Amino acid sequence: MSDIQDLVERYIAVWNETDPAARRGQLEVLWADDGSYVDPLAVAEGREAFDATIAAVQAQFPGLVFRLAGPVDAHHHLARFTWELGPVDGAALAVGFDVLAVAADGRIQTVHGFLDKVPAA
Repeated sequence: MSDIQDLVERYIAVWNETDPAARRGQLEVLWADDGSYVDPLAVAEGREAFDATIAAVQAQFPGLVFRLAGPVDAHHHLARFTWELGPVDGAALAVGFDVLAVAADGRIQTVHGFLDKVPAA
């Protein structure tokens, strides 16, 4: 469990990394070569597409940060967890729930995201 906990914490941290080169370096370590991400608003196949997705979210919500909102529940190669997006010391503007699958090499293979609370347009 501690390995998956660490992986999820590093996954959340990569969403907050605003330096593109540093973020790409973290993704090389965390993300499987053929990893994928899907949520109701985005589909990203591969590391480059996922990096672009993160950059787009950061551009849409400048200054906001992602954080875990509760424990990581994991078994075998799967983890589920709730996250929040909001100001560092403020209430969450968005809340979601992700299911992450770990590849045989220990990197992230897939993430399936669900949005529970989104900002009003």
